[in-house]
Amino acid sequence: MRRTAIALLLAAALPASFAVPALAACPDATVIGRLAADWASMTPSGGLAKDMSMADAECGRDKLVAEIAKTQGRLVGYKAGLTNKAVQQRFGYDAPVRGNLYEKMLLQDGAEVPAKFGARAVFEADLVVEVKDEGINAAKTPAEVLAHVSKIYPFIELPDLVLDPKETLNGPAIAAINVGARLGVLGKPIAAEASHLEPLAKMTVILRDDSDVSAPGGKELGKGPGSAILDHPLNAVIWIAQDVAKSGGKLRAGDLLSLGSFSPLVPPKPGMAIRVTYEGFPGTPSVTVRFK
Repeated sequence: MRRTAIALLLAAALPASFAVPALAACPDATVIGRLAADWASMTPSGGLAKDMSMADAECGRDKLVAEIAKTQGRLVGYKAGLTNKAVQQRFGYDAPVRGNLYEKMLLQDGAEVPAKFGARAVFEADLVVEVKDEGINAAKTPAEVLAHVSKIYPFIELPDLVLDPKETLNGPAIAAINVGARLGVLGKPIAAEASHLEPLAKMTVILRDDSDVSAPGGKELGKGPGSAILDHPLNAVIWIAQDVAKSGGKLRAGDLLSLGSFSPLVPPKPGMAIRVTYEGFPGTPSVTVRFK
């Protein structure tokens, strides 16, 4: 009793600055319910803890995607975010994060999309690969990954940052919003070959707006080398496989994997005609989307 009394007296005597701060936790059902509703209505959202850990963010993401999946169809793959150092610097986090992709999120080349396709809509130059077989889960190098990839797709991702601009948008917050997965436009598939290993790293991925007639060939909005993604874009596949395994899962044949951004995130405007080209990759593939 005496020890308890002394402890209470000491606690009362401590200044407020010594108080133990409350720890963030997995976002509760109320927070996730509001976030899911705002995602569906394309309304800027809030309520996530500023000091959320990555474990709590991933817990929140898993709750959110359970709601998103109710309207977006079956799970078709995964996306890696923050795989580009420039993007990591923008959001103050130095490691990748993972989100889920659902079938209704993916559109075909040349799609026309409302400029306000989300609460905080942006677009970026990306790349998707399709898993050939489960051997990809054991791959440790880009060459080993490529042996288990069936197709490569040019890809314009259309993320939705969804949180109100006043909210903290750091690595855990990005993970909690399913890495902003909203829509994406797939180009024509390219059969993967071993000879693609070097071009994937050395290509230059260019994002252009063809609606700007003042610039011959379209106005350049951003570009980056293939190596901007973790030194080789297929390193993102290794990271995704390892991260999925941490959750008790594995990559399967047919899974589509979005590898990250080669360009800055750009807000869309009505009338834009966006084209991404992969210069230095055989055939110089491209993919387009229009905003209305």
